[in-house]
Amino acid sequence: MEGASYQRFPKVKIRELKDDYVKFELRETDASMANALRRVMIAEVPTIAIDLVEIEVNSSVLNDEFIAHRLGLIPLTSERAMSMRFSRDCDACDGDGQCEFCSVEFHLRAKCINDQTLDVTSKDLYSSDHTVVPVDFSDPSSGYENPEEQRGITIVKLRKGQELRLRAIARKGIGKDHAKWSPAATVTFMYEPEIHINEEMMETLSLEEKTSVVESSPTKVFALNPQTQQVEVVDPEAYTYDDEVLKKVEAMGKPGLVEIYAKEDSFIFTVESTGAIKASQLVINAIDVLKQKLDAVRLLQDTVEADDQFGELGAHMRGG
Repeated sequence: MEGASYQRFPKVKIRELKDDYVKFELRETDASMANALRRVMIAEVPTIAIDLVEIEVNSSVLNDEFIAHRLGLIPLTSERAMSMRFSRDCDACDGDGQCEFCSVEFHLRAKCINDQTLDVTSKDLYSSDHTVVPVDFSDPSSGYENPEEQRGITIVKLRKGQELRLRAIARKGIGKDHAKWSPAATVTFMYEPEIHINEEMMETLSLEEKTSVVESSPTKVFALNPQTQQVEVVDPEAYTYDDEVLKKVEAMGKPGLVEIYAKEDSFIFTVESTGAIKASQLVINAIDVLKQKLDAVRLLQDTVEADDQFGELGAHMRGG
């Protein structure tokens, strides 16, 4: 309809929040926006990762390419990634990707001098920028009395006489270019289920039949109340859209006993971060990136409309 507005005002409600995990509700929008947000979180939120490795000395059992690949997959703290320049767009170094505005330099020097195997880990990487360092996965509940015993991500193991010396350059990038730049370990969303039980029909069932309905669900969605002997919905979000309960009530000759609908405008997101940025910041950055992409689409639409209105004159004024 001409003049109709399809503008929505999505709402977000945080359910659970940790440094590397967030669970939230996204309401009053549709699946296209929910999936766009999911894809941006996985592939288009920038982080910092090692992109260039110069090996000076390597007498370990692993070849240079293997070590370079392992270094690239080490997550680096990337709070400043949004403000950094992409190396290809950096005018300070003419796209060389080795200046303070678009890169961070790391050094590693390790040599085993005794008979005990030496573990070379991410904690042996020394950064030129204290804000960009390997992610610390140390767990206070791990039982280590000395934090130094928690050695980080293993890169290689050295025996007596073996040595590794290298220089590495970390740059800004996105997961669409390489998975090492993806800040998300996993991002999923599901439609929020709405489950209705026909209480009048349920009253006609025997206790054994009620129990079979409860047990037909592979996940604990329903439970039998021991006091009232009624079937209750205890965890609707545990439902995995497997239709097992619906098949069971159909087989019992009771269609309509249980009805399950997916709320078309309500989604439950689960986001886990690699540690490069906090999970909450990952969601915020993804929204910012999505806004930028929508602004680009709007600008393109305005340009096309100008061309339609002014023809060749509009294209000539833009230098086309």
